[in-house]
Amino acid sequence: MSMNKQGRPTTPKAATSEARPTYSGNQGLSQAENLIFEIGDTEQTGVDLAEPKNVKSRLGGMDRTEIIGLAGLSEPQTMRHYVRLSQKNYAIDLGVYPLGSCTMKHNPRLNEKVARMPGFGDVHPLQPESTAQGALELIHELAHWICTLTGMPAVAMTPKAGAHGEWCGMAAIRAKLDADGMDHKHRVLVPESAHGTNPATAAQCGFTIDEIPANDKGRVDLEALKSKLGDDVAGIMLTNPNTCGLFETDIIEIADLIHSVGGYFYCDGANFNALVGRVRPGDLGIDAMHLNLHKTFSTPHGGGGPGAGPTVLSDALKDHAPLPFVVKDGDKYRLVEHKDGAGKASFGRMCAFHGQMGMYSRALTYMMSHGSDGLKQATEDAVLNANYIQASLSDVMTPAFGGVCMHEALFDDRFLEDTGVTTLDFAKAMIDEGYHPMTMYFPLVVHGAMLIEPTESESKQELDRFIGSMRSLAERAKSGDAESFQAAPIYAPMRRLDETQAARKPVLRWTPPVDIAEAAE
Repeated sequence: MSMNKQGRPTTPKAATSEARPTYSGNQGLSQAENLIFEIGDTEQTGVDLAEPKNVKSRLGGMDRTEIIGLAGLSEPQTMRHYVRLSQKNYAIDLGVYPLGSCTMKHNPRLNEKVARMPGFGDVHPLQPESTAQGALELIHELAHWICTLTGMPAVAMTPKAGAHGEWCGMAAIRAKLDADGMDHKHRVLVPESAHGTNPATAAQCGFTIDEIPANDKGRVDLEALKSKLGDDVAGIMLTNPNTCGLFETDIIEIADLIHSVGGYFYCDGANFNALVGRVRPGDLGIDAMHLNLHKTFSTPHGGGGPGAGPTVLSDALKDHAPLPFVVKDGDKYRLVEHKDGAGKASFGRMCAFHGQMGMYSRALTYMMSHGSDGLKQATEDAVLNANYIQASLSDVMTPAFGGVCMHEALFDDRFLEDTGVTTLDFAKAMIDEGYHPMTMYFPLVVHGAMLIEPTESESKQELDRFIGSMRSLAERAKSGDAESFQAAPIYAPMRRLDETQAARKPVLRWTPPVDIAEAAE
């Protein structure tokens, strides 16, 4: 096994008795690749630029005085380095991405084309409104369809992500309670099956959290909720469908109970991909709900890039929406940016500018290209695919709860009892089968959880291939082949790492190797 300069394994040992290490470290089309610092050095570069003449620094004394320390590479070296790295990544364009709760769906290329159109791709947040009318109209149009799909009267488009949207909804609830002189309402009920950011968001907005347990069907325990009601209840943060992939069947009664004590109903809308075209959250008594445009409306997901978490608001909360927001005056569009006039009751500004234009253009393109019937079919296909997986695996794996699921299938680790194979081992073995592992150990209410969400993107052929791999792994685990699971992944560019030590003692900076003199024999 070769090691990099930090002492970490970079290439796998021979996987089986038939496999053998190669001199190059390559394995067929899988190319070995070192760190960029190990390939190049700081003494050379692939670009030769003359020093600029008669240029006065405008950095106010903040000029760089030392070399950056980046390795210099030629153009072909640079291209090969990043192409080889890209081939080590799993991607939705490569295969099934079964991450439960994350909704890793196909991103249509039409969306990308529209996002790059002049006027959308090059719009600047500081340019005059008169020169950005098309962009403002697109935001207004998207807001209209979001309100239509959710059955809600208003939407805040500013939030940049799901957790940001949660904060928006809870901040609006806080502003409404304060405006009504209800500052004694400080307690927020949070079911244990809610998304993990929910309690953190409530605390960030100054609320205290009171957890509600689940019943044996994986849904909110209604009697436990009733016992927690009181005059100090500000609201509830509930995910529906919840993180167990189940629809909260008592949701209307829950809304009525919360409203009866003067509280507000925040619904985490991360799983709206299971409801679009079939259920309008506004009809369920919901007061605020964020939407992850990447989960439901196919904008790019992950990688630390731009996101969007529009938050729909009920009549009771809409006046407290954050600044800025788009309004239409006659045939013109403008941004309300100050706490006066239409924005006088706003809880304020969440960020410098108004959301993410590239996400808006992609989401609206997805909506318009699908139409109302297509969006409804996407929802139905997502739920159908999840139930197909659950039904196809229920005889070799153990579903966490009985009955049909919504958009994701949840299994626990009972089928692995006495096999010596853990959920982590099973997930690592999936890598050798060519699949990104499903979401593991989440939700926390299920022991050894394995949460699988296929989305509507997958054909029956792809699902059958995935199901076949999962069945094979389950049968191997039960056959006593624990050793191979504990060694997995074998075929990945890197073997299994000590993830605990990597998290506790991360090496965040590469340092050149130090030559160690060896004593003469």
